[in-house]
Amino acid sequence: MMQRLNELHLERGKLLERITTQRYVLINEVQPIRATLDRADHVIAAARSGIETVKRYPALAGVAAALVCILNARRAFRLARRGFFLWRTWRSLRERLLMSGWPGFR
Repeated sequence: MMQRLNELHLERGKLLERITTQRYVLINEVQPIRATLDRADHVIAAARSGIETVKRYPALAGVAAALVCILNARRAFRLARRGFFLWRTWRSLRERLLMSGWPGFR
């Protein structure tokens, strides 16, 4: 009986060591997948944010759709790209001015 118990303890120890090794291997192999999934989570969050913005401002979405219909698609996308560039520039400039503590700018 005692010999069987010792064998079971020895086998348990080997299994625990094997499990630990497998966990470390799995952690190392999952890192590239984790980075990809983090990027996917970021894209999903951005899409949800865009959907919430459209829900909050449906008129804006309507105006954008009307612009695409009225103008040809190429001109509409060029206009949207310029607008996005201006918006992004304004946000960056505003953030820098806020960080610098420029008087009177809030």
